Amino acid sequence: MTTRGSRSESLAPLTRRRLLAASGSLMAMPYISRAQAQDAPLKFWQFYAPGGAVPGQVQWFQDTVKGWNDSQDVKVELEYIPTSQYINGTKLQTAFAAGEGPDVFLISPGDFLRYYNGGALLDLAPYVAAEARADYYDNAIATRLVGQSLYGLPMEVEPMAIYYSVKAFKEAGIGEADIPKTWDQLLEVAKKLTTDQRFGILFETNPGYYQNFTWYPFLWQGGGEIVGPDGKSGFNSDAAKAALKLWQDAVKQGVAPRKPLGYGANDIAANLGSGFCAMQNVGIWGISALRNADPNFEYGVFKLPTPPGGTDRTVAGGWAFVANANGRNPEAAGRFCAWALGSMDSGSVQRVADWCTKAKSDMPPRKSAFALPASTAAYGAGAMKTFAEQVFPGARGEPRVPPQVYKAISDAIQACQLNGEDPGKRAEMAAQQIDTFLAGYTGAPIV
Repeated sequence: MTTRGSRSESLAPLTRRRLLAASGSLMAMPYISRAQAQDAPLKFWQFYAPGGAVPGQVQWFQDTVKGWNDSQDVKVELEYIPTSQYINGTKLQTAFAAGEGPDVFLISPGDFLRYYNGGALLDLAPYVAAEARADYYDNAIATRLVGQSLYGLPMEVEPMAIYYSVKAFKEAGIGEADIPKTWDQLLEVAKKLTTDQRFGILFETNPGYYQNFTWYPFLWQGGGEIVGPDGKSGFNSDAAKAALKLWQDAVKQGVAPRKPLGYGANDIAANLGSGFCAMQNVGIWGISALRNADPNFEYGVFKLPTPPGGTDRTVAGGWAFVANANGRNPEAAGRFCAWALGSMDSGSVQRVADWCTKAKSDMPPRKSAFALPASTAAYGAGAMKTFAEQVFPGARGEPRVPPQVYKAISDAIQACQLNGEDPGKRAEMAAQQIDTFLAGYTGAPIV
């Protein structure tokens, strides 16, 4: 399961100067040492294998690397970084700042600009054929593009929805006909589901990239944007205020907890699965997470409710393979990423499908992977069918924002959701902070 979480909010963004300064020692090495470095195995940092907790995901990564190593001179070595360090910690950022970043690694769109603006990402476009590039869904690669250059190959697309406990619904006398379609209905149903032992709905309350990620659809549903067409913040809007107030009302009315169980609101087994809540805002990875935790747990899925006059929207996140532009052997790293996920070769297409339908439960980022017979079967029933037919069509790619913009939004969500502050004032404050930053911003476009 993709585990997203808070990152250190005090970290300064990676800068090109820091990266170049840190990598200066490599440039000063004698030629033979540089050659040895190029021949050394490529380090692939990620949080799945070989030490991950889900055997199928561990096996997928091991099989992928073995397939490459069996036919290539430059080998790849998996280096497992626990999520507490990779996602919730600062190990990756610290390694790059010290000039010791991995050759291949995973990033989500939310952290794209930290590494792109720091000059750390290799353009993968030269390694990906035009046919394979066209095979990707637009909402899967839009936030990995800068001009015509491609800086990441997604392994998955992870739209968000609402999961609900069938048992909790039955106990409250609620059926499928009562599934909420509007924000007001969502809060009303949550009230009926709330008991002394259970909350009606759960949203993320831990600050971090993941919380922002899960909140963005509610901003978009009302027509709100982080940055408007004029290049200035669009955050001081009715849509932003309404979305902040919705999450605030859920906590204020006592139908949503102030703190989720487990490692956060992306941990569906610890929350919905345990009976701690009756409905939970989670991504498609929740299907495999529940299957692994309790195959007999009965649940349903419905797309995110909308505000009055709102538009059907969800957010499509997901992790991507990226290569270090300043690594041991960027050429080999780029070829590995393209071979693994971005080729029209049947093995590459099957690899994507297997990750999304067997190792995990995700939407494939590539049309050809979605069209495979096994994929047709996987997305033809149950919750996977709901995501494919009802949720995914309303998906929009996860925004890529610099750390400073992320922080302004995060602070606004936290202040309203948990501290009861005025959504209007906090939206205005966040907009001012974003505009102040944008006035001097020179990096890649915020998308």
